[in-house]
Amino acid sequence: MKIPFPGRRVPRKTAQAELAILQRVYPHAQTALQYSNPFELIVAVILSAQCTDARVNLTTPALFERYPTAGDLARARQEDVERIIKSCGFYRMKARSLIACARALVEQHGGKVPRERDQLEALAGVGRKTASVVMAVAFEEAAIAVDTHVFRVSHRLGLTLGKTPRDVEEDLEQLVPRENWRHAHHWLIEHGRAICKAPVPLCGRCPVNALCPSVKIVAKTLGVRDLPGAADAGARRPARSASAKKKA
Repeated sequence: MKIPFPGRRVPRKTAQAELAILQRVYPHAQTALQYSNPFELIVAVILSAQCTDARVNLTTPALFERYPTAGDLARARQEDVERIIKSCGFYRMKARSLIACARALVEQHGGKVPRERDQLEALAGVGRKTASVVMAVAFEEAAIAVDTHVFRVSHRLGLTLGKTPRDVEEDLEQLVPRENWRHAHHWLIEHGRAICKAPVPLCGRCPVNALCPSVKIVAKTLGVRDLPGAADAGARRPARSASAKKKA
C-alpha cells in the first residue's frame, strides 16, 4: 500500500516550525557511515548506493585495510575489489567506479578529495547527492543531500512538491538557513529511519504530528482511527540516536 503525499505545501511558518522540532529532537544527527578521512568517506558513499549504511560499515574495514589511500585503490585489480565489496550489491559497477574515481583523484588532484562541487561531480560514481554528502560531512560546506529518506519525509511534511531530488533540495534551501544546510538533511534522515518510515510512518509517535499534513492522509489510506504507532508509543518523541562513531 502506497501512502500518497500531500497535494499542497504547508505555509512557510508551519514548515519552519516542523524543521525546528526535528532540529530539537535530532540535535546530534550525522552520517552513519564510518570513515576517518575524506577519501574513506567518498568511497563509503559510493558503496552506499542501493545499500544500507550498516552493510557498508561491515565492508569498508577490509577495503580500507587493503587500499588505505587513493593511490593504492587506483592500482587495484577490479576482481580483487569486487570480492571485498560483493555484499554491497552492484559490486561490478561499484568496483569500476571506485577504481576510476581513485585514479582521477591521483591524476587530477594529487590523491586528495576536492572540495568543489564541479570537481567532485566529475569523478566516477559521484553524482550530486554524493558530492553534497562529501561537501557537508567531510568539509562542513553548506550543502543539502537529498536521499530517499529526505525526499520522502520532505514530501510528507509538506515542505515540498518537488518531482526530483534537485527540486526538493532547492525547496529546502529556501526554508533552512544556509548555516544549517549541512545539518538539515541529517534531521530528515534520522526522522525517516526512526519514525517516518516507508511504507507506513509511525504517526502516533511522531513529534511533528500536530503540524504534519500527512497524518490524516495516512489514517484515511490505512482506514484506521488511531494513528499508526500510537499503541506502542511509550513517549511521543523518538529516542535520540547516538552519534555515529567515526572509524578510528
